[in-house]
Amino acid sequence: MPQITYREALNQALAEEMERDESVFLMGEEVAEYDGAYKVSKGLLDRFGDRRVVDSPISELGFAGLGVGAAMTGLRPVIEFMTFNFSILALDQVINSAAKLYYMSGGQFSIPMVFRGPTGAALQLSAQHSQACETWYVHSPGIKLVTPGTPADAKGLLKAAIRDDDPVAFMEGELLYNLKGEVPDPDDGDFVIPLGVADVKREGSHVSIITHGKMVHVALQAANQLAKDGVEAEVVDLRSLRPLDVEAILRSVHKTNRAVYLEEGWPYAGIGAQIVATIQEEAFDYLDAPVLRVTQADVPMPYAKNLEKLAKPDAKRVVAACNRVLYRD
Repeated sequence: MPQITYREALNQALAEEMERDESVFLMGEEVAEYDGAYKVSKGLLDRFGDRRVVDSPISELGFAGLGVGAAMTGLRPVIEFMTFNFSILALDQVINSAAKLYYMSGGQFSIPMVFRGPTGAALQLSAQHSQACETWYVHSPGIKLVTPGTPADAKGLLKAAIRDDDPVAFMEGELLYNLKGEVPDPDDGDFVIPLGVADVKREGSHVSIITHGKMVHVALQAANQLAKDGVEAEVVDLRSLRPLDVEAILRSVHKTNRAVYLEEGWPYAGIGAQIVATIQEEAFDYLDAPVLRVTQADVPMPYAKNLEKLAKPDAKRVVAACNRVLYRD
């Protein structure tokens, strides 16, 4: 399989779905003339024209609402937020319109649309531009949430999200765009990954590291370090947070009897709180130790480089948590 970057994989997914279905269009700030802030939409304007690749004003609430209206009338919009931090300005449309309309209309309107863009911290972008926004969205019934951590997952899941008849928040790790990985060649057929199916990125038998998004790579680093001490950690990449592959979580915990959840977001009411509750409710009898969480520090992201590094979850902290549940600390 060819090696391409995460951004190229997203670009392929968009191009293939726009070619397959004329109702698919892309809208957002600088997605057309500038090829996207992160060059994910490079070449799409020349290929599909300005009726299907649309530059929007700097108004997240406005163009998110336009997308909801377009979805109500049978189109399949892909709305790009330059960063999901900015999507907070559009939460009224995302939550009160997109997520609820199917239910509140008694099924008269489906909302087949994707909200996509980068989430989480990059490098020294400070508090307002470094938030992992998953919990803002996953809390609300009616919207699905996908967080791919590899180029292959990014492509396969984005294609599935565009085809889905429900609104999907598709969150891309900002530091992943240059990451390279193997992705099936378009000539080999239609590559689609179903939403709500987790993937075991590394098999193990001693402890489960459960995670999503760009934290998959931190988990793999930690697993490699643990392996040097004879500890085989299993890395479970959830890929989707709604729907959540509970069976995959339980299979792993049944095998290892210990779990650590790793996420980029804040600990208070974070994704990990839900995962821990699920494990406690469904797999308590299989646990040989309490489930631990590794998260960002419970502070707004600092700007200073040394403080930012301290605030972010890293492999060292994951290794320490795994050693604690193994009673090796």
